[in-house]
Amino acid sequence: MTDLLKERDAWSMTNCSIARALDVVGTRSALLIMREAFFGTRRFDDFARRVGIGEPATAARLKELTQAGLLEKTPYRESGQRTRYAYELTEKGRAFLPVLQALRQWGDTWAADEPGPPVIVRHKDCGARVRVVQRCEDGHEVAAGESVVEAGPGLIRTEPETA
Repeated sequence: MTDLLKERDAWSMTNCSIARALDVVGTRSALLIMREAFFGTRRFDDFARRVGIGEPATAARLKELTQAGLLEKTPYRESGQRTRYAYELTEKGRAFLPVLQALRQWGDTWAADEPGPPVIVRHKDCGARVRVVQRCEDGHEVAAGESVVEAGPGLIRTEPETA
């Protein structure tokens, strides 16, 4: 354990990146809407049906995800119909894919039914299964327990640092 972790009681968690991410996508329905967006769902009614939530909850989650910049609304109009909106992933939304893949991978290992996972994701070029791994910036795979925590530039201390 690093000295920094021993001093965790002196940290303010008011700007915790995990907590802030959960403020955006921390509901079950938000995560499932993002799953559906990656599977190609674009229309409001399809999100509601595929996620299995009512229209008010669907509208609220889509609005939140759009306001947070993960989805954007694009107008479309079918012949004889009023203008409606489709929801497209933004760059920020596409950057969320590894989070969903990590959740799926964990669920495949620890929560799948006896026959196995309901969906398998494969690399379209070689056919191998896709998996999420931790890698350092130099390209080394990093297993649990092989990393250390350091103070980042945004760490707020509630108590002065002792020398």
